[in-house]
Amino acid sequence: MQLRQVSIDGFRLLREVTLAPGPGVNVISGGNAQGKTSILEAVLYCVTARSHRTHNERELVRHGEEGFRLKLEVERRDRTVLLEAYAWQGARRFKVQGVAQTRTSDLLGQAHVVFFSPEDVDIVRGTAAVRRRFLDMELSQLLPSYLHAAQQYRLILRQRNELLRSRQPDEAQLEAWDIPFVQHAEVIIRERRAFIEELAGGAEDAYARIAPAEKLRMVYEPSAGSGEELARMLEKNRASDMRNGVTGRGPHRDDFALSVGETPARTFGSQGQQRTAALAVKLAEVGLVHTRTGEYPVLMLDDVLSELDADRSRRLFEALDDAVQCLLTTTDLTLGHEVFGERAAHFRVEGGRVQDG
Repeated sequence: MQLRQVSIDGFRLLREVTLAPGPGVNVISGGNAQGKTSILEAVLYCVTARSHRTHNERELVRHGEEGFRLKLEVERRDRTVLLEAYAWQGARRFKVQGVAQTRTSDLLGQAHVVFFSPEDVDIVRGTAAVRRRFLDMELSQLLPSYLHAAQQYRLILRQRNELLRSRQPDEAQLEAWDIPFVQHAEVIIRERRAFIEELAGGAEDAYARIAPAEKLRMVYEPSAGSGEELARMLEKNRASDMRNGVTGRGPHRDDFALSVGETPARTFGSQGQQRTAALAVKLAEVGLVHTRTGEYPVLMLDDVLSELDADRSRRLFEALDDAVQCLLTTTDLTLGHEVFGERAAHFRVEGGRVQDG
């Protein structure tokens, strides 16, 4: 999978930007607050209908503008996909192959990107809710069945909690809600376990390439291990759920743990270990997407070179398959040349505009 053309206008600092990334590594350099990260963010938004930094679309619109326009041309193994995203005066719209999409979820899976930014360290050190959002977003792009189960589960969870908070919850109604609740939860549990087990090996390998003296482990920590176990827990905890007015068990309580050696990375890992662990998880995802779809995703790395010396950076990128297209931002153009030399395409961003660099 390759990005062939990126067009951005009115997004963050960017104005009338057209970028034609090449295969392999594309280094996007520039000073701080010039628009480098915004290019990656625009691609992510057009593919997933979300930003990694905000839920407020107004923050994405260039100052003084009423909206923005994004277009991506993506070459897949069997077809070329045109994705478009528009925001205008608070409303947003998405198109696939020129056809307006009534649901933003219809975008998911049209193209695949793996994006690492400094904020992704929260996958390691943040709350369980952050890690669940990571699982939901990545799995929803890969599996329509997971997306459907997650949407239905959230709807039923909300309705179940409303019933629990009512003045006199009806146990018969709770039992009725528990049947579809468990059915959708079972899909979520099964797919999360498979995803994490598959991701764990790749993350361990990626971490070892960056920090050979340490070993990373990744383990799923489900609230219930299966649908059958969850059904028993719901029945056992029904009285306490009614007393507390909230559903205490289910995938909405899931988590996964990352450890370096025997040390929990979230609570005792150094800042460098936490960042490297988060990066390793994202790099492992590249291989997982290839295994599941037959195509490599576009890999986008924001400011990753600032945390790695030139030798570690070279080892890291030498391990990537040549078929992986990578968009990489850096403030240090000399480091980009030192690591990649003439093997990479270079672009320079200044004041929201892009030039070949």
